[in-house]
Amino acid sequence: MTHLRQMMLDELQRRNYAQSTAEAYVHALKEFAAYYRKPPDRLGPKEISQFQLHLLRDRKLATRTVMQRVAAVRFFFVHTLKRFYPPNTFRYPKSPRRLPIILSQEEVQRMIDAATSLLHRALLMTLYSTGMRRAEVTRIKVRDIDSQRMVVHIKQGKGGKDRDVPLSPKLLETLREYWRWKKPQVYLFPGEAKQGSNGEHLTPKAVYLACKGAARRAGIQKKVGPHTLRHSFATHLLESGADLRTIQLLLGHADIKDTTIYLHLSQRHLRACRNPLDELAISDLTNASRSRKNRMK
Repeated sequence: MTHLRQMMLDELQRRNYAQSTAEAYVHALKEFAAYYRKPPDRLGPKEISQFQLHLLRDRKLATRTVMQRVAAVRFFFVHTLKRFYPPNTFRYPKSPRRLPIILSQEEVQRMIDAATSLLHRALLMTLYSTGMRRAEVTRIKVRDIDSQRMVVHIKQGKGGKDRDVPLSPKLLETLREYWRWKKPQVYLFPGEAKQGSNGEHLTPKAVYLACKGAARRAGIQKKVGPHTLRHSFATHLLESGADLRTIQLLLGHADIKDTTIYLHLSQRHLRACRNPLDELAISDLTNASRSRKNRMK
């Protein structure tokens, strides 16, 4: 790691950024420097704008991904190099608001049954049962499974916050069987053992591939990833009667506005209001013309 990237990492750690965020920011700075083949401290806002355009137009990255890259480079200039820039110097692309993809409970069941190993089965069940983010599930440790209080302790989630979520008896049964087979020592889902390793956890990419593979084998045509199980967990909770505040706490949302999106996805809430069309006393379909010709007067 270069001196500048190490400076940035030190500043991120001083501000208590999550490990996953710090790694993503340092990687973004590396990409930025590699694109221009110059040390990043020799570049500025003009190069950032061109780099942003390259990510959107040439690499066709998602808007949120580009926003994170720009935020990372901005952090480097403003907080690491302590440079002052006027407001609106760094412009972020407008992000479209899209509803997340939701699986039915039957589809989740098919995904879990399609897991190729007990490790993947336990992983998918943990994601769906707790609503964890994929970076959070990789860092879960064996000691975080509290079978006495029937909770899972999620340490240093997004924003550096801890939270507890209920431990499903069905999940506990599976995790016990998984532990007897795998016998993980530190991380619940350890990665492949490497020489000199001190017990690394499963990578976020491995979690993503496990979800994609299970969805494909289950015959699910929707675009599925680890976050799909998180969205499905929240939506199914809402449909079963849980209130938004409880779901906010379980998901670790800082703002309840982020949780209200599930109101748009819950079938129970969508059906709660009678459609205004159903209130109209329109005529019977018997008298409706079946002619294919458009009659104009």
